[in-house]
Amino acid sequence: MASMAAVEKPHAVFPDSLPPSDVDATQDIPSLFDSTSKNCVAPFRSLLTQLNDTPSSNVPPVSCIVSDGIMAFSLKVAEELSIPEILFWTTSACGFLGYAHYPHLIERGLTPLKDESYLTNGYLDTVINWVPGMREIRLRDFPSFIRTTVPSDLMLNFFKDVVERSSKASAIIFNTFEALERDVLNALSSMFPPIYAIGPLSLLQDQISDNELKKIESNLWKEETGPDLVIGDEAMLPPEYVMVTKEREQQMNCHYVCKEWGIGMEINNIVKREEVEMVVKELMEGEKGKEMKNKAMEWKKMAEETTRPVGSSQLNLDKVINEVLLSKKID
Repeated sequence: MASMAAVEKPHAVFPDSLPPSDVDATQDIPSLFDSTSKNCVAPFRSLLTQLNDTPSSNVPPVSCIVSDGIMAFSLKVAEELSIPEILFWTTSACGFLGYAHYPHLIERGLTPLKDESYLTNGYLDTVINWVPGMREIRLRDFPSFIRTTVPSDLMLNFFKDVVERSSKASAIIFNTFEALERDVLNALSSMFPPIYAIGPLSLLQDQISDNELKKIESNLWKEETGPDLVIGDEAMLPPEYVMVTKEREQQMNCHYVCKEWGIGMEINNIVKREEVEMVVKELMEGEKGKEMKNKAMEWKKMAEETTRPVGSSQLNLDKVINEVLLSKKID
């Protein structure tokens, strides 16, 4: 599947046209997305042109591109140079499907909101029953950038544009597996280029035979102590953790974790100590908690099966490599 030769390829960078930031701090996300979308096409084109100048670059010409789904600006360059490109979306497939319907939510006048009172007056509980592959979805379950009153909102329009660009990719891959998000993946397959579920990637790496690559692996579990125990020291999450986990498609993830996959319990937006205590007790001692543990173990078993040599994720990864990445340049 991989070798150290692949790991040792040279790295190259190009500017994002933003002022330098602290090395231990995340840049302002909206500014980063906006800047990469507007300013990175030219330097990325220059980089690929330089790499493809084989005598001077001392590396083989670029035969394929794998890009983070957010960096869809790269599709323009891939199309110009007739190079196949795969978008790797690190969001859940259900989260991406939520973004994929941003244009339709806008067309139907469901977003932007008419005023800020719509955030609290029950409007967000509007049931959206016209999205293929999704059941009992409320407006509040869609990725959070719909919660704006500004038609020109940067993030709302950024994701609308990114989704539209994604249709030009050679393929789109997700870190999920078919049994977990089958209906969603089927819906996406009718809207976009070939869709491949190749996850969980953390389990796929167990199939890697290269001993050097195995050293990269990290494992928090010790099977001999039981599958429902985490071994490690106590730690406090830093304040920055909230910034990287809130908003975006977390509302959609919450809906699926609680309603579709049966492995979690939802807490209201206004978190109270008593509610947290009640949920924790139910998870640890209650009947719902037992049911969720059993369900989690079922999903765990299916995830392990899907990443084995004849599992769907392993077969999908083989297809990605052979049918897309190793294919000839696009016409």
